[in-house]
Amino acid sequence: MRITITGRNLDITPGLREAVEDKLGKLEKYFTPDTDVIVTLSVEKERQKIEVTIPVKGNIIRSEQVSNDMYVSIDLVEEVIERQLKKYKNKIIDAKQGSSHFQPEFIEKEAPEDDEIRIIRTKRFGMKPMYPEDACVQMELLGHNFFVFQNAETDEVNVVYKRKGNTYGLIEPEF
Repeated sequence: MRITITGRNLDITPGLREAVEDKLGKLEKYFTPDTDVIVTLSVEKERQKIEVTIPVKGNIIRSEQVSNDMYVSIDLVEEVIERQLKKYKNKIIDAKQGSSHFQPEFIEKEAPEDDEIRIIRTKRFGMKPMYPEDACVQMELLGHNFFVFQNAETDEVNVVYKRKGNTYGLIEPEF
């Protein structure tokens, strides 16, 4: 695995670099040596945050952890990624997506069946075209943290979502 570590509002000390490489090095049993792991460490006030992104063909494995101590955040992020890999193994290593980023031992090992994703409810609703700003207002009125709508400008299905700091995001399809 190739681990790339960057810092935001933080200098990457040799101790931090070693902690990240040691902890995330435990994931080598899952990935091939040519897999890229992008790590961003940041500090905002008392929040010590680590973001780990692992792009693999067709998917992105990602975790973000925040605590008062960067070393605790590093420990937590490794555990979460390992849990994600075990839980979604059958989904991320699909015959059509290929398995070039994963170790053969991980691919051949049987995955537990009880972690299967089950959709238990389907919801249908009519969509009238609206502008993203109107969709944000509608989302707030419903008390949700995301809202699916048909964009009046592009006529495509979009999603608005609530972000930290009372800001909003817009997801648009890309073809």
